[in-house]
Amino acid sequence: MSSQPVLYSFRRCPYAMRARMALSYSAIPVELRETELKNKPAEMLDASAKGTVPVLVMPDSQVIDESWDIITWALEKSDPQKWMPASGTSQFHELNDLIHTNDYEFKGYLDRYKYADRYPEYSAEHYRAQGEAFLGSLERRLNASRYILGHDISVADIAIMPFIRQFAHVDINWFEHAPYPKLRTWLKAFLQSSLFNGVMKKYKPWQAGDTPTALPTYVDQ
Repeated sequence: MSSQPVLYSFRRCPYAMRARMALSYSAIPVELRETELKNKPAEMLDASAKGTVPVLVMPDSQVIDESWDIITWALEKSDPQKWMPASGTSQFHELNDLIHTNDYEFKGYLDRYKYADRYPEYSAEHYRAQGEAFLGSLERRLNASRYILGHDISVADIAIMPFIRQFAHVDINWFEHAPYPKLRTWLKAFLQSSLFNGVMKKYKPWQAGDTPTALPTYVDQ
């Protein structure tokens, strides 16, 4: 058993991206195990039978296998820039509504848009239009402030950005000309950030016996 928490991750998974960003920002020492989804390690499946990333395994064998739970755990440990709004505030309730919409509504439209051939009932354009309701709501927020919940970065930005990135790259030409200029600027800033690029380094899939790989710690620039 590792003396540090172990994170089973997959580089391109948006859920894993946001978990890595939160852990990196919190500067919590974590052993990163890049996972090949077609050949999931037995150690990960023993920890979490559902077999999806991310999975965070503590030294005492406690397991957190939902990305939002990993994020909240990390920010409870360390939140130097106050990304998480105080519980009970209006911003906290806004955050929960946004995360619910992103994870349980927008993600479904994103999957259908990206893999439209698997959902032949409607066209990709139809699914994209459904997802645009969320894009429009974010654009309106970003017209009023620099970030989703105000003038300072919050966990809402970190938790939602990987999914907007994925939506944009289904048809990047469409996205570059869509009526969401503030959203494009917001997304570009995160894609160029040291936080995002630090957690997007490429690693070979982990195998038992490999030298441990540390998740990079974010350094504010």
